[in-house]
Amino acid sequence: MPADTQTDTQPDTEGAAAERVRLLASQHAADADRTRKLAPEVVEAIREAGFARHFVAARWNGTEGTFAELTRAVTTVGEGCPATAWCASLSAYSARFAAHLPEEGHRALWGEGPDVVVATALMPAGRAAAVDGGWRLSGQWNYVSGIDFADWALVCAAVPGGDGPPRLRFFALPWGTYTVRETWDSVGMRATGSHTLAVDGLFVPDHLTFDRTDMLTGRNGTSRVDAHNVPFQAVGGLTFIAPVVGAAAGALNAAVDVLTGKRRTHSTELHLTRAGAMIDAARCLVAQNAEVIDERRFTPELMARNERNATFAAELAVEAVGLLVAAGGSSGFGEGLALQRYWRDVNAAASHVALKYDTAARKNYAAALLGPEA
Repeated sequence: MPADTQTDTQPDTEGAAAERVRLLASQHAADADRTRKLAPEVVEAIREAGFARHFVAARWNGTEGTFAELTRAVTTVGEGCPATAWCASLSAYSARFAAHLPEEGHRALWGEGPDVVVATALMPAGRAAAVDGGWRLSGQWNYVSGIDFADWALVCAAVPGGDGPPRLRFFALPWGTYTVRETWDSVGMRATGSHTLAVDGLFVPDHLTFDRTDMLTGRNGTSRVDAHNVPFQAVGGLTFIAPVVGAAAGALNAAVDVLTGKRRTHSTELHLTRAGAMIDAARCLVAQNAEVIDERRFTPELMARNERNATFAAELAVEAVGLLVAAGGSSGFGEGLALQRYWRDVNAAASHVALKYDTAARKNYAAALLGPEA
């Protein structure tokens, strides 16, 4: 599925372009939920709006955009369709990961245009062994969002570590070199196409691989673009929480649609008010994370706060949509209504490991405040 030929213009991913994607995705959201895939015109809208090129270097005609711009754009799209926002966010952040490839790898991905959609499997699986000129890769990776319309995939695998434990590397795979198994069956975020990718003995040349440590530390030996030199701890949760906050805002709009014109109770008004405050609070926490990254304030304390903010914003979003469906009552669960779909999507998305206190925030934030354990 090669990328279409692109122009050298830089589309506005913030504001008008994001709003156009939101409106289109909203029109197709119910069908996307039913069919478990985004409509082709929605996929093309993500590409045309500039999400895939947002973090691509200007020398490849990319946008070199900021984290704040992307966060606002993804949140806007999430109000119309959370699955679309999820895929838009990952298409942007996957290009940022791929920027750690050697120069020849940059040319392979973006030499013909910057609007290349990359799908990433962040969790390590499979194994690779060094061979002449590259690596021989085998394995399977679950939950690779957007893989059914991606031009490239980026997967993480273990490689021999000499005398020590195995090391981890990322491998960039062009479309057509891997098999996609349609395994995604979640009740929420159905249209993200988060299927399983598999390869068996695939040769990957050296210029299409990089050490995972480079991405974690934010040290990029190929690119000096600011966005390509950010520690993963600072930015990891932002990839996933922006679509969730947008989805929660969409749920608020859907609840208003359900409740408008109906008899209101004190409980209904209280639920609506509390949910609105929680969503606004979550939005502020996410904006704070983007600001820290754009200002390049990578202290241990602020990076740990970014992890805390993302996970707490996810909890706020889950609680908020719970209040909204309670306010809507039985009518809010109608299969043809959007409210129950937002409720499913927010709960499914917030289950991601990057948005869990215990795995993503608790130890680092406590250590930043209290120091190491005695």
